[in-house]
Amino acid sequence: MAKKEKEREKETAKPSPQTQDEKPRETTVEFLASLASVLVTGLFIITFVFQAFEIPSASMVETLLIGDHVFVNRVQFSPHTHWVGPIVPYSQIHRGDIVVFLSADPRTPELYIVKRIIGVPGDRIHLHNGEVYRNGEKLKEPYVIHSQSGDPDFSYDPYRDEFPAVAPTEYGNVTPEWKLTLPQHIENGDVVVPPDSYFGMGDNRDRSLDSRFWGFIPREHVIGRPMFIYWSFETPEYQYEQKAMSQRLGFLAHVVIHFFDETRWKRTLKAVK
Repeated sequence: MAKKEKEREKETAKPSPQTQDEKPRETTVEFLASLASVLVTGLFIITFVFQAFEIPSASMVETLLIGDHVFVNRVQFSPHTHWVGPIVPYSQIHRGDIVVFLSADPRTPELYIVKRIIGVPGDRIHLHNGEVYRNGEKLKEPYVIHSQSGDPDFSYDPYRDEFPAVAPTEYGNVTPEWKLTLPQHIENGDVVVPPDSYFGMGDNRDRSLDSRFWGFIPREHVIGRPMFIYWSFETPEYQYEQKAMSQRLGFLAHVVIHFFDETRWKRTLKAVK
């Protein structure tokens, strides 16, 4: 009799198959909390770690083309803290780095610009025949392109190509502020990069308005380093000069219609270096 009672107790305690298969359902509050955490994390990453930028000019051709869309690492060149750890390592700005920064040109103070770092604090820079010399040595720059004689964009600018030996003219693209301060930084025919500043130039050397025209890049203006191109679309240079809403909407419609045939697929996920 006692044996039968024990068997009955086991049968009573054994969970049914239906009970085993059932999982606790997520409540609406729990779902919204999970969704909110994902959105907050994504917003945090986009705001403080990575930021999307679009290339509007030809100053960095062939490295970056008009219409390239890049993700920029905002943390790498930031003041060092320990909250990121090894995920996004910090580093100093080095010669040859490509950086995004707030314009040092007083005429466009809120414009984001991308250039390559040619000189770091203490470096001595000058150009001869359009070639860059740093600390007395001619640089080997395989990424640089120059306009050739006969090209529609070809022009000779002695100030640009013999910087800083030739003084800026009254009608050039040099800012008035740089005209005044440039002589203070010239020593023995070289421009000397001051502390907490950088000398930046475009890879499309003859079409780039850079440190030769508006001065040094302050350290605090640097936003970050472009990591890779996430999308690239064939975009005319004049498109970024369009101000009328109808023109902008027209180009947006053009993008929608020609998304597949005018996207530069080969540049997708290409590293920027």
